[in-house]
Amino acid sequence: MNSNKKIPIVSKSVLVPFILITSLFALWGFANAVTDPMVQAFKKVLELSNLQAAWVQLAFYGGYFCMALPAALFVRKYSYKTGVLIGLALYAVGALLFYPAAITGQFVFFLLGLYILTFGLAFLETTANPYILAMGDPKTATQRLNLAQAFNPVGLIAGLLVAQHFVLKKLQSDDIENYATLAEAKKILIRTSDLMVIRNPYVILGIVIIGVFILILVNKMPQAKNEGGKPSISKTFSDLFQNRKYILGVFAQVLYVGAQIMSWTYIYQYAEGIGMESEDAANYQFLAFILFLVGRAVGTYMLRFMSGGKLLMSFSIAAIICVAGTIWTQGIVGLYFLVGISFFMSLMFPTIYGIALGGLPEEESKIGAAGLVMAIVGGALMPQLQGLIIDAGGHGVNDILIAGVSEVNFSFILPLFCFVYIAWYGYIVFKNYELKTI
Repeated sequence: MNSNKKIPIVSKSVLVPFILITSLFALWGFANAVTDPMVQAFKKVLELSNLQAAWVQLAFYGGYFCMALPAALFVRKYSYKTGVLIGLALYAVGALLFYPAAITGQFVFFLLGLYILTFGLAFLETTANPYILAMGDPKTATQRLNLAQAFNPVGLIAGLLVAQHFVLKKLQSDDIENYATLAEAKKILIRTSDLMVIRNPYVILGIVIIGVFILILVNKMPQAKNEGGKPSISKTFSDLFQNRKYILGVFAQVLYVGAQIMSWTYIYQYAEGIGMESEDAANYQFLAFILFLVGRAVGTYMLRFMSGGKLLMSFSIAAIICVAGTIWTQGIVGLYFLVGISFFMSLMFPTIYGIALGGLPEEESKIGAAGLVMAIVGGALMPQLQGLIIDAGGHGVNDILIAGVSEVNFSFILPLFCFVYIAWYGYIVFKNYELKTI
């Protein structure tokens, strides 16, 4: 493992392309963070039910799930650069659709904009992750991906700040206690104003994306050469399905994304359970994002001295301890444990990604990337299960006790299960694949 120190993570010859592609990780992090609070914003402004507002997340994750495989097939036929440009174009179009959506005031147009936007994100994630892996020596591929992914939480933090300070705090409908009982003419004026507030960050984001599109278009980007021609698509799928490390990695990614979204989404409900207001709980979510950023930087550095599987196992065990503290510790200390999970789960997505695709031929890697991006659907499915546990005793978060703790505390048994599996996956990879190469 020490020989890795002599191999540059990013060579000077691909530094500019690496920086350009790395910027994409921050851009989709921004989209993820700025969209989550929009569920509550749309619910209030457009007077939607909880079920109707939930279409925001369904459109967001649905776009990822539906487009990941077509994106991979497209990149397989053409090139990484073309895939990135298509992704940026779809991202920009989806963001700019918020402009006519705000004018019409129709919820369906906002959903369409989000759906197309995440078509672009699916293209970018399916393309950018394996592209970063291919930009250098395979021995430093996982380190390189962790370095690029370190900019994802920068986008998350920026998106959260924009959502809090430039959207949620400016919504007039949120300041009016009996908004639903206002005269229709008054509500129309407030609704029009608030929809413009929701629109603005997306339109500005769309303009920024166009700028990045132009930069990547005019720059020369490396493209790995395919030696010996492309295998048939059926053989590629067959080889992937027979690759145990890859298949187990896809399932690990499903559980990781589910654990991440659960650990962040239900900070507010956990804080409510200890009597904390939502405004104060938002500060703890911000702290979780900061720890996520720091953890990824620390994890990327540690990968110079530890293998990916061993570090994944170690961080997962630490996350298990934090989740156990979240479940069985009462009060503010339990919230500290919950926030602390973010530090240890920070390196999991890129490390699982790098391990699962590690050693695959380029063509298999392109298709394999789609499965790992489709795994993001775990972020839509598992929080629903946690919500069912929290609702076990009623609409509150402390209605009944389960295993001696409130249902909101007990609901974190789901992320606990996720991290146990990820720790096992890290162990299997270390024992069966990495030890044999040392």
